[in-house]
Amino acid sequence: MNGSAPLSTREQIGRPVTAVAGSTVSDRLAASWRRSTEFGASLDEVAPVFSGAVDEESLFFRCGLDVIEGLQATLANEPISLMLTDGDGVVLNRVCRERSLLSALDAVYLAPGFDYGEREAGTTGLGLALADRAPALVRADQHFCSELWGYTCAAAPVLDPVSGELAGTINLTTWAQQSDKLLLALAQSAASSTAAMMLARHRGREPRAASHGQVFRVFLRPPGTSVSPRSRGWRTASVEVEAALAAGRVVAVVGEDGVGRRSLLTDALSRTHPHGRVLVARAPAVQDTAAWLDLWEPELGKVATSIVVSGVDELPSWVATKLGGRLRSTVPAEGRDGARPGIAFTARSVSELPEALRPLVDTCVELPPLRERREDVVPLARAFAAKQRRREVRFTAAAQRSLSAYRWPGNVEQLRGVVEAAVARTDVVDVEHLPAELTSGAPRRSLSRIETVERDEIVRCLAEPGITMTEAAVRLGISRATLYRRIEVYGIRDGFDAAP
Repeated sequence: MNGSAPLSTREQIGRPVTAVAGSTVSDRLAASWRRSTEFGASLDEVAPVFSGAVDEESLFFRCGLDVIEGLQATLANEPISLMLTDGDGVVLNRVCRERSLLSALDAVYLAPGFDYGEREAGTTGLGLALADRAPALVRADQHFCSELWGYTCAAAPVLDPVSGELAGTINLTTWAQQSDKLLLALAQSAASSTAAMMLARHRGREPRAASHGQVFRVFLRPPGTSVSPRSRGWRTASVEVEAALAAGRVVAVVGEDGVGRRSLLTDALSRTHPHGRVLVARAPAVQDTAAWLDLWEPELGKVATSIVVSGVDELPSWVATKLGGRLRSTVPAEGRDGARPGIAFTARSVSELPEALRPLVDTCVELPPLRERREDVVPLARAFAAKQRRREVRFTAAAQRSLSAYRWPGNVEQLRGVVEAAVARTDVVDVEHLPAELTSGAPRRSLSRIETVERDEIVRCLAEPGITMTEAAVRLGISRATLYRRIEVYGIRDGFDAAP
């Protein structure tokens, strides 16, 4: 963040000036003060809501606690309190060895079970980190509430490495007079360690791709999809989106990551705005946000350019606020021929749409996950395969059954990855070319690494053409009865056409 606001900003939003005389206020901090004022946070007394019991069984809690306890051991007698908060700002745990600091934090309710989000406590390090999904350092009198001016807080968000959802924050709080030079670095390091530990305990699931590269894509003509999904869920959503865009409404398509929200929008725009072009933008990496905003100016005033902002729920609050302001002030109502540019957003859910953008949205459409649109799986798989190999690729009946029966937690993007990996090795895709988990149902319990290896070996053996259960048992070095028990325990589906 390079921009800054003059000191008068604090006067305009009702904050006293004397505490920061002679200084400037960053745009990010000023935006937080404005939000705190709009939320009705107190200037003089912090009184957060007590939320009660916390979730101590979540993966974030268990990993985060291991990290902050390890970090506390290295800080010796430093007067620092280390805390975990959930994605709403509720304090989950607190580790601190200095009794005087603990007592002082208790006095301002910065303790487990209390909600310290911006709505309740105004501008704080953890509240700002949650709102902007970016590390934050709030010193002494930068806090919105004067009762917190005796503290300096640094916080860093922790994103689930698989889903990308905001799990919570790591928060470090110390006395205001203490040096804060390393505080933010420690918070960021602890957050990174927590995310890494979460990934390691996700039992081998692939990390979510970071927001780097291809932040912007400009299509001279909106691209339609290479296959028309057959499911009722897709067709219903497509009709709603197309009607809203044709009427000049701002549309938000919500649904799980990888479900095809962006494809649905560009497909609809190919019909409603066939002679225009589409600017598709993804939420940028934190360090790129300022430059990302500047890139919008040349396109927003063009009637022929439609805008799709993908993943607005990942935008920092201050970025969403500025983007909303620019969309309101620069997007033309209509062109000479009466046409209006299409404006659309995607997010995981309606509740996760940034508050600054919600007033712009006229129509919200939910796109169901792929597991509820099983009719789309095989046609999409064939389309992805043909695009990868530049010719038609055949899928056996067994492979089609496995693809259709799987729940696809990663939705269309996961299907694309599976298909592309399979067709890189064959022109006829069978179950042996698919990952083992696709030919297994849900196991009765979580599997250990050794059990996962055994399950995968059984699947590979049963996938061999013409193999019998007796032959498979011999190759695996177990009895037929044990093989049947393993098949039941691991949830391996009957899709291999294996003889008895």
